[in-house]
Amino acid sequence: MARQPDDKPAAKFSSDDSALIRELAALLDDTNLTEIEIERAGLRLRVARNITVAAAMPAAFHGAAAAPATAAAVADLSKHPGVVPSPMVGTAYWAPEPGAKPFIEVGAKVSAGQTLLIIEAMKTMNQIPSPRAGTVTQILVEDGQPVEFGEPLVIIE
Repeated sequence: MARQPDDKPAAKFSSDDSALIRELAALLDDTNLTEIEIERAGLRLRVARNITVAAAMPAAFHGAAAAPATAAAVADLSKHPGVVPSPMVGTAYWAPEPGAKPFIEVGAKVSAGQTLLIIEAMKTMNQIPSPRAGTVTQILVEDGQPVEFGEPLVIIE
């Protein structure tokens, strides 16, 4: 956690500052984000945490030669002309609420602007629209999966 007023020596935290830091730390936990930075009235506050992520891989990929091939496949998908990348960091959901019908399925025809999925970021549900009309050939994220900015979400051809 760092407090960096613009070109001024560091001051002691007030109780309001401490409450804000606690609130931001709780927000990190609630949203699975690793860092939040805000600036307000010349005060810049960054709250970050270090986490260790262990990637869960399907049983089919547990061979020694499969790991490099999987990394290459993800890199290739990000260059696919029909890829829809994540516009933000958050958690991807296939449906508007648990148990509801998914927005899309593999093989579904979509129109430009149609909602493909939702990404929850900072307790806000953000609809991710289709950038083009076409057919969904691949859904690259699991329901409830954390996603990074630029991560391939869907392939539309």
